[in-house]
Amino acid sequence: MSRIQPPARVRGTQDIFRGEQRRFARVLDAFDRVRRLYCFERIEIPVFEDTQVFARSIGETTDVVSKEMYSFPDKGGDMLTLRPEFTAGIARAYISNGWQQYAPLKLVTSGAVFRYERPQKGRYRQFHQIDAEILGAPEPAADVELLTLADQLLHELGIAEGVTLKLNTLGDAETREAWRAALVAHFDAHRGELSEDSLTRLEKNPLRILDSKDPRDRPIADSAPDIDAYLTAEARAFFDAVTAGLDAAGVKWERDARLVRGLDYYRHTAFEFVTDRLGAQGTVLAGGRYDGLVESLGGPATAGVGWAAGVERLAMLLEDADELPVRIAVVADVADLEKEATRVARLLRSADIVTDRSFRGNAKKQTETAKKRGLDGVLFIRQGVSRYYLQQLSARFDRDEYVRDKLLPILGEFEGEGASPL
Repeated sequence: MSRIQPPARVRGTQDIFRGEQRRFARVLDAFDRVRRLYCFERIEIPVFEDTQVFARSIGETTDVVSKEMYSFPDKGGDMLTLRPEFTAGIARAYISNGWQQYAPLKLVTSGAVFRYERPQKGRYRQFHQIDAEILGAPEPAADVELLTLADQLLHELGIAEGVTLKLNTLGDAETREAWRAALVAHFDAHRGELSEDSLTRLEKNPLRILDSKDPRDRPIADSAPDIDAYLTAEARAFFDAVTAGLDAAGVKWERDARLVRGLDYYRHTAFEFVTDRLGAQGTVLAGGRYDGLVESLGGPATAGVGWAAGVERLAMLLEDADELPVRIAVVADVADLEKEATRVARLLRSADIVTDRSFRGNAKKQTETAKKRGLDGVLFIRQGVSRYYLQQLSARFDRDEYVRDKLLPILGEFEGEGASPL
């Protein structure tokens, strides 16, 4: 009888467990704490949308739409796409639900996103993002708010050291049109030296040539005209207000005049938080202002600014140090005390003490299980006056003042019984 071949994990996906999962959860927990401090509301949006939501918003000439989206017809013949990012879906929800009545809206979400690209360190075909957006606020203060939130998140995670905020302005519509014309003229003069990808971009998306990684393009891109020569007074004032706000908030930044966004509805602020600690995948958080996005999807004129960050990349920057709270197991000495052990475990959990219960074996086997799982102590439930006995499994328990100071009083109050000393 032939052995059934077990299914393999799909290329570009991952199973997140133990240490990786703990780092992953730390990112999400910190994001939730910080977004509450900034009064951002959390929303949930669909994992898939009508394909046109992304084709219109991301741009049909971009690599994401032309090469990387997971698109498919459903049983009714409609073309659907697994979300490659969050902003377009949030803009669609803003229009569909009439949320403009609540503007300005400060929103966050998180979850899995999907792109068909070559897997490598820090890059998967199913990966996870956290996302923050402000809709309906054309003021530069909104950009400052989002960037300050991002900066505080990095500090909250303890990874701000070695991560640099790169900042640029894309100007207003008048600025962008003049700069685009100058770039087209510059690149057209070097048409014979450009890569094939840049020649394609020259016709449809010339700003993207500025961040080309092809060695043939770099000298040409580096010698291209800067946007500063084309900034209107209004555009310069907007950028000055953003940088002044960041300075006031204590957020460090560096100007990067080559940082761009290719689509026409992007305006003013563009930014990336980058590091050299992740090799080629150096961008950990990026975003910008997109004042024309909602209109491109058929909605009312609505200012918008936002950012997204890869959870996996942020997690990779976290230290491996175990920051779990002290964890104990509650073990009944004999089977007759199992119900009491269950009641004690519930009481400890209600007091925010992380408590585990084993499901099988006698007290000795349950203690061995606690050791294998890396728990820090075992609380035995016993007969008689000395009802509780604590066995420390690690020095971490002795160092944790919260558990030391709180455990005995709780046990002392439980059904009026005393507790043995630590």
